[in-house]
Amino acid sequence: MRSNQLVLVLLQFLFIFSINLANAKSTIEPCSSADSCSSLLSYILPWDSKLSEIAFRFQLNVFDVLAANSINLTIPFPGNQILKAKTQLKIPISCPCVDGIRKSVLTYTVHAVDTLDLIAEGYGGLVSAEQIRSVNGIGAKNPLTGGQSVLVQLPCTCFNNSNNGVATVYMSYVVQSGESLSGIGGEFGATVMELVSINGLGQPTVDPGDILAIPISACSSANLNWYNESLIVPNGSYALTANNCIKCFCRSTTLNLQCSPSGIVPSCSHLQCKDSDVFIGDVLTKPTAFGCNVSTCVYRGHSGRKIFRSLENSSHANCSDVQDYGAVSPEQSSNPVIPYISLPPSASPSSYPPMGIGAYGPTSTHNPNIPNHSRLLTQSSYYILLVVLALYFFL
Repeated sequence: MRSNQLVLVLLQFLFIFSINLANAKSTIEPCSSADSCSSLLSYILPWDSKLSEIAFRFQLNVFDVLAANSINLTIPFPGNQILKAKTQLKIPISCPCVDGIRKSVLTYTVHAVDTLDLIAEGYGGLVSAEQIRSVNGIGAKNPLTGGQSVLVQLPCTCFNNSNNGVATVYMSYVVQSGESLSGIGGEFGATVMELVSINGLGQPTVDPGDILAIPISACSSANLNWYNESLIVPNGSYALTANNCIKCFCRSTTLNLQCSPSGIVPSCSHLQCKDSDVFIGDVLTKPTAFGCNVSTCVYRGHSGRKIFRSLENSSHANCSDVQDYGAVSPEQSSNPVIPYISLPPSASPSSYPPMGIGAYGPTSTHNPNIPNHSRLLTQSSYYILLVVLALYFFL
């Protein structure tokens, strides 16, 4: 009798988890134009990885990853830096319009030891094995083979890079076990109502495996009178421009872009403002009888190898009251994301997702929730195994 009761409890446990997994959701943004935007992926490392491995997986260069996470550009041999499993990174991606939906499409070369589950695991829950199988037509007649190139489609959103009139970069975020909307919002500076509206949630609740679009306030060059260039940078991070000669940091407190030489390219020219002793990002203060004169060398865009800059002069009542207009080095800002470690790497293998929620931006009408069953195959298997083992040992 006791064994039967235990079986009943365990089956109820399995049923509850199956319902939660079957309703895993993700946010889509319909589109019709051929443009793309800057977007982010929140990526939790599934295993110890070198920065070069991470960059290669997402078809970036190492400096892109460093910049998005405010890591010092000048660290020696940055590609060899090893990050531990479970480290959380921001991955910068371009988010184009593909087949009427915003998504980022990558190409992955299959290794001999790879399985669909292993490939999906490498992308940290942003795509499932079933989605990869479906998009690439993998099956009995078209099995997965070493050396084969497969498409990996990752969720991303643009929403015009705006949220309530503020320049914004949207980040695709995989909800982890035990997380809530309020906790996620608090971590990234968003309210629960913002997340509900942006993601078209019928209820202010989320489940593990759901993929949310998180608004990250950003700095924009739209009003800076740059020559032939547009740049949007999430707050607390920086971006490289002008052939990597210039890095532009976005201050979280002011949402102002502050640009300076990157220091990673030795052959950059046109960095000094004409008829002055200051370089891009430098601020020169000079006390006067009437207050303080401030000269700032400001980045103005680039064309090919030519970098445009201008000297801005202003007057203030007191030099001590002058705001620091110089570029703040992002590597000096607090960065709880990346611990530097020197462990040897652990052994590891070097159709867009069926989306659950339609989302059309913060102020538009949303589609009703549609269950996403694609993640059920890879996640529910673990819970099924748990139940089977429990039945085996306790009956």
